Amino acid sequence: MSDEKRTGSKHLTPRQIVAELDRYIIGQKKAKRAVAIALRNRWRRQQVEGNLRDEITPKNIIMIGPTGVGKTEIARRLAKLAQAPFVKVEATKFTEVGYVGRDVESMVRDLVGTAIQMVQREEEEKVMVKARHNAEERVLDILLPPPPPKAATPRKAFDLSSFGLNFGENGEVSGNGEEPAEIKLLEEEKARQEEEQRESSRDKMRNKLLNGELNERIIEVEKTERSMPMLEIFSSQSGLEEIDMQMKDMFGNFFPKKKRLSKMKVKDALEFFTKEEAQRLIDMEQVTRMALERAENSGIIFLDEMDKIAGSDRSSGPDVSREGVQRDLLPIVEGSTVMTKHGPIKTDHILFVASGAFNISKPSDLIPELQGRFPIRVELDALTQEDFVRILTEPDNSLTRQYVELIRTENVEIEFSPSAIEKLAEMAFKVNETAENIGARRLHTILERVLDEVLFEAAEVTMAPVVITAEYVEERLKDVIEDQDLGRFIL
Repeated sequence: MSDEKRTGSKHLTPRQIVAELDRYIIGQKKAKRAVAIALRNRWRRQQVEGNLRDEITPKNIIMIGPTGVGKTEIARRLAKLAQAPFVKVEATKFTEVGYVGRDVESMVRDLVGTAIQMVQREEEEKVMVKARHNAEERVLDILLPPPPPKAATPRKAFDLSSFGLNFGENGEVSGNGEEPAEIKLLEEEKARQEEEQRESSRDKMRNKLLNGELNERIIEVEKTERSMPMLEIFSSQSGLEEIDMQMKDMFGNFFPKKKRLSKMKVKDALEFFTKEEAQRLIDMEQVTRMALERAENSGIIFLDEMDKIAGSDRSSGPDVSREGVQRDLLPIVEGSTVMTKHGPIKTDHILFVASGAFNISKPSDLIPELQGRFPIRVELDALTQEDFVRILTEPDNSLTRQYVELIRTENVEIEFSPSAIEKLAEMAFKVNETAENIGARRLHTILERVLDEVLFEAAEVTMAPVVITAEYVEERLKDVIEDQDLGRFIL
């Protein structure tokens, strides 16, 4: 297996990785550099020969900064860029073993599930052309059912009259001049003509199918469903969700599969059959092996709200919901083997990216052993008014561009003037200062409030092109900004 397939990476240099992240995330250069180096180090590790490769472990990262400054987006875009399995989990939903809540190993099982879905999609893409062809043939079989197989003709007593021969009164034999071989040829010719006619009709129907002329026709499709009794496991012990899934799979194989007819449009049947045929054409055992390897070597787990499990006061003794979770996290972060229903997976080379605001607690409040497993610490900067202006205009997926395209689906054009962009940024920054600072997420709230009337009316009223100006923004937000209590509630 090539290095690129093994890691899922595109072999981008750190500078190229930062440039790609710049397309979607404004600022935060230090954080981008840290994750770019971490990603490149994965590729470098694969180039190391011998046993030393297994000794090189990823340098896990803690990103420190207020909410809404890009921590999650950096990790998510990095995983997408690296074509790596990625899961985001909140550290607060885990509890120490023996207490109510999910156990920490569940995030590794989730990572394996994500990797399997990723590899399965890639393998299905490789066989999609053949799967589509098979799906078309199955739809044609429903539209033009093949002729039933001919039943075997039972052997009869030898009768010359079946060959057109008759006996006269004096025993002479008379016939109609046809020999059995000629009759056989006539039957073969008739069968050949019928087959050509069926093929011609099928080709005409195939052309209609490919041209979309049959999309709205309703047909009956046979679906296979796995029949099994309702099974749920309820317990206060953590870690039983894996047992629950395994028991459902085990009992599901014991019960026969039910088949039922379902009516659907031809276009929907094509998609259904294509997916079904693609799943038949791929080897799921190979998919599972590849997914486990990819999760081990290039998986990324993003641990959000890490500051919530960091104890800021040790005087009262250990806290089962905080320090206990940290101690359960420790063996997974430092490297261990986790059992999943698809097989064991080693966590030694999974990259862990933790994040938190750390307003009340500090990274030094984590237990020392866990601190040592996150050697790279990056502080993200709070967003300024200038950053808000750039967020609204520069990224490929900027908010203003999203709203323009959304409203364009209603045949309404909107445009944001430069002064409106400045005013939106100013308002968002001001509200963040006076109320809770939620970073760039404030822009979503502000824009929804400003465009509320346009979004509501666009579907029913023919509207001229709308230009959003600074005055329009002020008018829409005037009441909310003036009433501080209302502003806190709405914005």
